Formats: sequence, C-alpha cells, structure tokens
Amino acid sequence: MGPRDKAVERGAAWGCDPLLTRRGTLGTLCSEGTRRGAGMLLSLAECHPGRVRVKAEIFSIGTELLMGELTDTNSAWMAARLPALGIELQGVSIIGDNLAMLTAGFTRALQRADFVLTTGGLGPTQDDLTREAIAAALQETPAVQEEALKELERYFQQRGRSMPAPNIKQAHLIPSAQFLPNRLGTAPGWWVERHGKIIVAMPGPPAEMHPMWDEQVEPRLRQLATGDVTVTRNIKTMGLSEAAVDESIAEFFGRENPYLGIYSKADGIHLRMIARARDVATAQAMIKPVEEAIVARLARYVWGYDDDTPEQAAGKLLSERGLTLATMENCTGGYLVNSITEVPDSAAYFKGGVVAYSQEMHLANGVPLEVMQQHGTVSQESAMAMAQAIRAQLGADFGIGVTGVPGPLAVEGKPVGLAYFSIASASTVHEQEIRVPPRRITMKRRVANTALIELCKLLRGETR
Repeated sequence: MGPRDKAVERGAAWGCDPLLTRRGTLGTLCSEGTRRGAGMLLSLAECHPGRVRVKAEIFSIGTELLMGELTDTNSAWMAARLPALGIELQGVSIIGDNLAMLTAGFTRALQRADFVLTTGGLGPTQDDLTREAIAAALQETPAVQEEALKELERYFQQRGRSMPAPNIKQAHLIPSAQFLPNRLGTAPGWWVERHGKIIVAMPGPPAEMHPMWDEQVEPRLRQLATGDVTVTRNIKTMGLSEAAVDESIAEFFGRENPYLGIYSKADGIHLRMIARARDVATAQAMIKPVEEAIVARLARYVWGYDDDTPEQAAGKLLSERGLTLATMENCTGGYLVNSITEVPDSAAYFKGGVVAYSQEMHLANGVPLEVMQQHGTVSQESAMAMAQAIRAQLGADFGIGVTGVPGPLAVEGKPVGLAYFSIASASTVHEQEIRVPPRRITMKRRVANTALIELCKLLRGETR
C-alpha cells in the first residue's frame, strides 16, 4: 500500500471520502456564509460591527501536561503578547488527549471568545487529536491536501528517510482552514475562520511554536483585532527592598490607567506600568511621564527594562566595551556560568568559569591556602582571592568570585543563606555580602543575578 492509498484509508477513518473532498484552494467563511478566497483575512469588525473588546481563550493540549510530565510554558508566553494586540485573554485551559473533551472545549470556547489559540496535539500519532476535535466542533470533513502531502514527503526525503504512514494525518485540512507552514518540523498549524470566529492551532514544542507565532500568527492577529491595546513597561531595580521602593514612589500607586504594580523577583524589585488606549502611541504617551518620574527617583537602583536579564545586560556592556569575564563559584554550583552562557554570543566575552566545591579546587585554580586558612572558604577575602585568581588564570579583564553557604548545614560556623562575591579588574575590586532565605535555589538565583547586576553598574561607572 503506497502513501496515497494510505491517505485514502486515513481519510476514511475520519468519516469522509478523500477522493471526493480533496481541494486545491482554500476559502474562508464569514458569519453570513460568504466564501472568501485564500489569502483574504476576515476582519472581526466586519462580522461584529462596533465591537471593541476582542476576547481570546488559550488551550494547551496534551495529557502529558495534565500528568505533570511537562510544564505548560506556551500559555504564559502567548498571554504576554496578547495585550499589545488589543486582545483580552478570557482564560487558559489544559486539556488532555481526549476527543470528546477537546471537541466540547472548542464548542464552548467558540461561544465565549473571538479567538481560540491552541498549542499541541498536531503530531502524527493516534493521540494527537486537535485537528479531529476542531473538525468535529465545526462539523466539517477533513481531507488530504496533495501539496501538503508532497511537502511532508520532501521533508523526510531530505533526511534520507521514507515518510511513515501516520504522518499523512498532518496533511489533512477542513474547508474553513488553511495551513500555517512549519519550517522547523512536520506539524503544520491550522488557521481556521468560521462564523466570525478564529481558531489558531500551533505545534506544542516552543522551538516550533514561537517562530510560527512571530512570523505568521501575530501579524494576522494584529490586522484583525479591533479592540483597545494594552502596553506594558517594566522597570527592574536591585538594591532596595520592596517596601523601600514602594515608599519612594507611593504617589504613583492606586491609579487605574496607567496602572503601576510592584513585584519581588529573583533579580530584584520590578515595577510594571500598564496603560490601555486605542493605539500603541497613545498608551506609550500615558506611560512616559510616570516612567520618567520613577527612573529619576530610583536611578541608581535601576538596572534594566522589560525583557532584560542580568546576563544579557552584563553581556551587552562587556561586548560594547570589548572586555572579557571569567568566574569562580562554589555556593551557586555553576548557576552563574550557566546564566552567562545562556546569551547566544557569550563566547565573544566570556573566557570560562570554574565550579570550586572543594578546597583542592580552590588551590588548583590559584586561591592562596593562607587566605582560606586565615579567613575561611566562606569569606569576603576568599571571594576576592577567587575573583583575582580566575581573572589572572584565564587572562580576563574582569573576574567574579562567589562563595557562600547554600545549606542544609552551616559551614565554618557561618549560617545558611550567607554569601559573598567579589568583582575584580586590574585596578579595582568591588565586594558585597548577601543574606538570602535559606533555600539553595534562592541562593543560586539571587547571588548570581546580584553579581551580574553589580558588574553592570561597575561597567557603567555607577559603583565606587
């Protein structure tokens, strides 16, 4: 049995005759039932004149999510991108690989929302049921698309393999849908328009979903959404407690638009401004005077904005100045070097790092024995010696040394949660003591982030 014979067999399993329902072009339906040609987008405003609030629901699909085997990161990722499009998120659901539950979920969501955005369930296996559920909810018959089938065959041929018969499932389409090509995998997405409602089905793996969203989904949503937009701006600070920040800018809280929120994070205290307006420019103009006033008041504590991370901020400054960095750490257990190397171009400025969990490792990497004997491994003096030793050993412009007590037991009579770090260059040494809650992961994150943020301040000339 060849691929196309199997396609016929697969089509029959969907309750249709693929030989009779194959189509060459795509049309979309508006609420009046008028067919539109492929490539023409149906504005929600056409089907719902005067509508301002555009509502969406998100489905993350897969039993593995319900079992706790995987964490749903896709929903939060999409949710963060909807406000700027003028789309109001109504809810997020995790649904297992069950056809009846998925079909019921789509049916209910289409009664409440304008958009239903899904990830997962587009693979070739029997428990990948997103396509089947959409077809059932809309009472449409899927059919094999010849060009999509050829594209799948080419995908496998380029990798020196024959296409498994189950993958033919990924070449099916319903009359109200069109494919969203997936350049990074075999699972194309679906863009479905029916009765003024839209379903967007995307693959589950973030490495496939994110590019599909950025390149195909978001541009279409931006054209279709007619509601007010929500613009956010995050100011990230380090060095003041949440209460101290709150007190410093108290008069900006309690306003509705723009709204100001305060959050304690592993990399400091974040301030989030949220403005809602008819367009992005107006919303940004509402935020601007609040942002300027806050930054003027907290300038010495501000280290970044929006999606900035400590490792990105430090890396950018090192690159701009043509400087290099090396690290030696113990209590953070490699978290510092891992953070630094999360930045794709970190090889341009990061010489390397050492995780020194024993005295022998400290000695082997140039930390003097007398420093550890006199002051202890967990001490400001040892942190300074670590920074200076690794900087000299790897020929870097800056060295960071980190030492502390991650727990569960005290070390050298020093309590769990105590840490020291030092940043050394040829001419300066910056030292700092940190006390964090006695949890290992908290220590790793907080100490690594603080060290990188202080490095940023040094590079900007803000720390003496």
